[in-house]
Amino acid sequence: MSKAQMLSAADRAKLENLIGHDFAEKERLDRALTHASARTEKGGNYERLEFLGDRVLGLCIAELLFRTFGTAGEGELSVRLNQLVSAETCAAVADELNLHLYIRTGADVKKLTGKRMMNVRADVVESLIAAIYLDGGLEVARRFILRYWQSRAARADGAKRDAKTELQEWSHAKFGVTPIYRVDERSGPDHDPRFKVTVEVAGMKPETGVERSKRAAEQVAATKMLEREGIWQQSPAGN
Repeated sequence: MSKAQMLSAADRAKLENLIGHDFAEKERLDRALTHASARTEKGGNYERLEFLGDRVLGLCIAELLFRTFGTAGEGELSVRLNQLVSAETCAAVADELNLHLYIRTGADVKKLTGKRMMNVRADVVESLIAAIYLDGGLEVARRFILRYWQSRAARADGAKRDAKTELQEWSHAKFGVTPIYRVDERSGPDHDPRFKVTVEVAGMKPETGVERSKRAAEQVAATKMLEREGIWQQSPAGN
């Protein structure tokens, strides 16, 4: 890797302090921060590291959730895992580390905004985890992950956001399918309508919700399925 592609000693020291690990092989850290657009020769960017880091992150987060939520079912754990290893969460960690100050990219990538740039930041976090793992081992990688993910994992609302979103994430993870919503009935006067909606996930018993709007009825149906499958705890009213 050319000197132009390497971190300065000051930047490396600052980043190693944030990471909590001093790299024995400094080039690993540089490579973890180098996008393919900035380095084209074989092995000179973070793509292979990203592949490994994704797996290390998944293992450590799965273990963290297994230990933290001792009574949670597989469904809830899957939803929490998907949220914590998502591009949004990884990009948030990247922002906490100010990784945008250190990522090397080509001119075309520097112009990216929105979700595409978010994915770059998320990818760099995964490649960084792989670099830590290769340089210091699993325990060092786990310490880094716990440092930036443990508080996120412990949040009470970590597995309970929007019911339709949660059901979709869970059904994708478990069955590889998307829930289907169907309006079965619309009744009542225009000023006070009632919508009856059924949600179906292939191979599972459907659930039905009734509310004053189509969206609200979908949320009720999704909530019922999440509670039935043990992903969410049932509300005291039993709804």
